[in-house]
Amino acid sequence: MGKLIEEFRKGWQGVATPPLGLSLAFALACLLLSTLARWGLAQVRPDVYFTPYFPAVFFAAAFGGFRVGIVTALVGGVLGFVLNFGDAFADRARFVLLTLYWGVCALTIWGVEHYRTMLAEQRRISRRLIEEEEYRKLLVDELQHRLKNKLSTVHAVMHQVLHDQPEVWARIDPRLRSLAATDDLISRIDKGGCDIRDLLISELGPYGHVRFTLNGERLFLPPKLAVTLSLMFHELATNAGKYGAFSSPRGLLQVSWTVNDDRLTITWDETEGPTVGEISTPGFGTKLLKSALSAFDGKSEISYLKTGLHCIMQCRIPKSE
Repeated sequence: MGKLIEEFRKGWQGVATPPLGLSLAFALACLLLSTLARWGLAQVRPDVYFTPYFPAVFFAAAFGGFRVGIVTALVGGVLGFVLNFGDAFADRARFVLLTLYWGVCALTIWGVEHYRTMLAEQRRISRRLIEEEEYRKLLVDELQHRLKNKLSTVHAVMHQVLHDQPEVWARIDPRLRSLAATDDLISRIDKGGCDIRDLLISELGPYGHVRFTLNGERLFLPPKLAVTLSLMFHELATNAGKYGAFSSPRGLLQVSWTVNDDRLTITWDETEGPTVGEISTPGFGTKLLKSALSAFDGKSEISYLKTGLHCIMQCRIPKSE
């Protein structure tokens, strides 16, 4: 009984084609109900012969297909012509009504079958898209796994090559780790980008959560922009740890961001850090900060105030990648 109910549910919802026996049984039930309705109408209007059978044809065709609909229309026509629930008798008018009934039934069955065909095609496309999405996720996961292995290999090779140059390695190692951490963060949300707050916390968390405050609405960044900003945040955080707010026991950092249309503005503001002395020749980090956002129609402005480093980053948020 449970299997029969499940087959009826799938057929009614259009998920699967019901068995022929079940379709015919449903059509028979519709005909019986229509005949009962016709008997009730005959108490008021005895010359109603075929109209009650239209719903039976519609539902039978929708449930079992056009063949079951045709059988239902034929049987309904015969019942309407043969059965009498009053003093009326078969005449030429009933033949004309029967012809009209079958004509309307043909149009009804055609319309229902057209709708069923469209629905089946939409379901087929939906299943194919779901399968393609699952396959894409599988490929993306495999690609991310391979990229992670490649990054680990690059990290190991460079460490081996630069083992006798600790100063150079000390500059490269944290940047590679920052890239790996950002890639992991992006991969966890299926390449949909990552939240700017999560990105900042991953970079600033090691310095202590009480040392910084984040102000801004929830904002998801596309992957390419997220990777670029992660490098910039890493440079700024490293600078703050060596020379800025994080190098002082009382130093604090406030990062805020706003979005106007598709323009993102990020403000990095350090306070209570050491007094900024003479500015040295711009190194790799400074050059990175000034040029990294050019690919996103953006720029960075760095100011060395008495209270600490102040940086404003502006760029366009890509619509898609």
